Amino acid sequence: MTQTLQFDGRRAAFDESGPAAAPAILLIHGAGHDRGVWQAVAAGLAAAGRRVIVPDLPGHGDSEGEAPGAVDAMAAWVLAFADALGLERFELAGHSMGSLVALAAAAAAPGRIARLHLLGSLAPMPVAPFLLDAARSDPAQAHALINKFSFAPAEVLGEDRRRTLEAGNRERMERNGSETLARDLAACNAWQDALAAATRRDCPTLLLCGALDRMTPVKAIGPLHEALRAGGGEVRLVELAGCGHAMQEEAPTAVVRALLGTD
Repeated sequence: MTQTLQFDGRRAAFDESGPAAAPAILLIHGAGHDRGVWQAVAAGLAAAGRRVIVPDLPGHGDSEGEAPGAVDAMAAWVLAFADALGLERFELAGHSMGSLVALAAAAAAPGRIARLHLLGSLAPMPVAPFLLDAARSDPAQAHALINKFSFAPAEVLGEDRRRTLEAGNRERMERNGSETLARDLAACNAWQDALAAATRRDCPTLLLCGALDRMTPVKAIGPLHEALRAGGGEVRLVELAGCGHAMQEEAPTAVVRALLGTD
């Protein structure tokens, strides 16, 4: 059910599903996206008995304000949003840029995060200069580049399914606006505290990777994996076969199983 609340002088939009008394999990979207990207995963988690809360970050979807343009600022917003909902302790999952936001929040408030789930993540998370330039000056080209690298190949997904996924992703990025995408990508590129943050969080953590991910490839996950292991709590690395970066849409059932620990 879509809801809104007012805090910090602005409207925050979010979807909530599942039993209200169940343990809560917050799902944080990635760059240029909004809460809709989690729709299938949220439904699966709610069906499994979890309380699922999926916000639009400021300047995204139906949440008011400007995209913060910094990972730490987005993490602070997530924690303030949880405060506004009366959540003292909860699980936190983030995809791509959202994984950095989730990691920063877990490092800032380690006692509040029961479990951390990082999907399609790298630390640091550099963005190619040509994509940063395209996001600022040629949004259509930026969207095309992101679509090119976001999904598993057509020979895996099928031509029709890949075409449908690309169209939906393009529509989502267009709806959120070129300035928002540019600010999000710049935030990912600029945040250099990720590895230190990984050592400061102390909760059980899932690293969920797509075997065919070309944006945050599995072969580059080593530094983040090691930094997480240097911190506290169990660290679990799960690789989804035949899956690209956009795992929530390509393989939502597998993502749900991984988040629930039943994979």
